[in-house]
Amino acid sequence: MVQVKDLQWKKDMRVSELVDSYEYVGFQSVELQRASDVIVKMKKDSAKVFLTFTSNMVTSGLRGFFAQLIKLGIADVIVTTVGGLEEDIMKATGEVFRIGNFQTDDVELHEQGINRVGNLLIQNESYMNFEDMITDILEKLYEKQNRWTVSEMLREIGLLLDDPHSILYQAARNNVPIFCPAITDGAFGFHLYLFQQDHPDFVVDVVKDFGNILYATSHDDRKGVIALGGSISKHHAILSTLLNGGAEYAVYMTTAHRTSGSMSGANTNEAKSWGKVKDESDVATVIGDVSITFPLAMIRALDELESEGLLKN
Repeated sequence: MVQVKDLQWKKDMRVSELVDSYEYVGFQSVELQRASDVIVKMKKDSAKVFLTFTSNMVTSGLRGFFAQLIKLGIADVIVTTVGGLEEDIMKATGEVFRIGNFQTDDVELHEQGINRVGNLLIQNESYMNFEDMITDILEKLYEKQNRWTVSEMLREIGLLLDDPHSILYQAARNNVPIFCPAITDGAFGFHLYLFQQDHPDFVVDVVKDFGNILYATSHDDRKGVIALGGSISKHHAILSTLLNGGAEYAVYMTTAHRTSGSMSGANTNEAKSWGKVKDESDVATVIGDVSITFPLAMIRALDELESEGLLKN
């Protein structure tokens, strides 16, 4: 049994050294160190990695980190929600989000045309610019063909972008499919609807795309899941691994709690009861703000994977 050891600061201490020391601190520190270790194991084992995250994480500064992870070959499949994809496109075209605070007068913000996501602020103008742009993008897609699966459509949009810090840009160029089963749950979906009114034969096929994510792995593949936050992005990835025999590795990071009975709060042990994660799998569940926990665990993992030559250039 591991003994508790006192954390000590060292001059020029590296993130990896800090996270390594978490193994002996206790509470969520132990789970965070374990999560980093599981990520390293899934890559060393050549598992196909599903990275899932919710849109609010793309609102934050994690967006460029996700794009970097795709470029480095960490993720083989992305599953996310549509808000993050909208905001990825916005940022790729120069929109700037600002940091406010959690105690802002929201009525005053509304009068100023500003939307709040936690302590992050987005101007209505950014969405108006997105709306002006997305119709042109859909026209270009329609000229090529009138029927798309979601992942094929997102890849095509990624090829139109010119921002290496974009998730869609990096995914398109590194052949990493992005699945978004709830593509209509946002401004993008509203514009898909409007476009279809003028182009009745324009179809975005969500059901066919479910087949695409199922064929992204097989029963013979080793599978790993890094689920940041909950919602449909987490469940869609876990469901696809369930139908292909379950995942060998799983890391959940969330602020949701298992006592809610929700998919968002379900931990990795609960996933074993469904067969989504195999009984003998390596797992870790970290309860805490992903904007803090994920960079710590992932940077430590990147350091180790880089030292063993397991990152793409």
